[in-house]
Amino acid sequence: MSLNEVRKDYILDRWVVIASQRKRRPTDFVKAKEVKKPSICPFCPGNERTTPPAVLVYLKANGEIVKDKDQDGLRHRDWLVRCVSNLYPAFTPPTGGGVKVGEAGNFESMEAVGHHEVLVESPDHDEHPGAARVSQLVHVLNAYQDRFESLSSNAYVRYVSIFRNHGLDAGASLSHAHTQIIATPSVPRIIREELDESREFWNEKGKCVFCDVIEKEVESPRLIWEDESFVAFAPWASVHPFEFWIFPRRHQSTILDMTSEEVHRLAVTFRACFGGLRRLLEDPSYNFGFHMASDQRYHWHLEVYPRLAIWAGFEKSTGMFINVVPPEEASSSLREAVQKEEKELA
Repeated sequence: MSLNEVRKDYILDRWVVIASQRKRRPTDFVKAKEVKKPSICPFCPGNERTTPPAVLVYLKANGEIVKDKDQDGLRHRDWLVRCVSNLYPAFTPPTGGGVKVGEAGNFESMEAVGHHEVLVESPDHDEHPGAARVSQLVHVLNAYQDRFESLSSNAYVRYVSIFRNHGLDAGASLSHAHTQIIATPSVPRIIREELDESREFWNEKGKCVFCDVIEKEVESPRLIWEDESFVAFAPWASVHPFEFWIFPRRHQSTILDMTSEEVHRLAVTFRACFGGLRRLLEDPSYNFGFHMASDQRYHWHLEVYPRLAIWAGFEKSTGMFINVVPPEEASSSLREAVQKEEKELA
């Protein structure tokens, strides 16, 4: 039996124990689902007045997609995608002036200025990425672009986080397919560290550090999926069992750099990869988050974290993580499941 191994993240100062001696099979992670579906889902069609007015609605008219918003008391019906303000926001727009920063002794603070939105991905309650129509995923990705562009244009916004919580274990309080978008007045630490390292690598070697990673990983046993536009792989120092990342092959800083063809290809990648995850682990809870920065030296990507393990005392007290499924084995199982999903999509 091989020894366990401690691996370092590609660029972050983060270490992970790949505990091969404690490894588990995919079936070991499957557990019975606890489904809590409200008697009235606020995101389902017909219940539009239970949410704040939509800041963005996709409608179909004469075979074309029309973009609009709710106003003057109107709530659009027959929508394809709908984005609303979160009823319980973590960040809210400023009431006047800029972001106020406070300090009491050595304790710093700033106002939680920004935006917190919910993007309802489909009128169909259960049209999650692992089971969605590719055409619907294209609408979702286009809406991500629209909200990212709009929110980023505010002077008080420094970062826009697009993330998804799927399942109760991942923190999803509502089961209807949806994504959350939070715009913040500061750049989160992990993104800031990735950006700093990307800039340093670019300035020293004249190329993108993540492009370098992609070049190596497409030839590694950790590769899960690839087409002409995107690649998916289990990262070298995976924190979570069956974690995978999705990158555009072409160097791009944010999702606004995608062409319409690349948006379609990403929708296919979503359907294949999340469908494979759903197939392999029987629709596990997961979180995902886009990493983006408006800097030509940065390479945007999506990180997907299945919620299959519990971080306990060691992880919380040290910041070092233990992963009981080596990424090479996780990718092998995921790759097989994704290939089966891809055949059904063909």
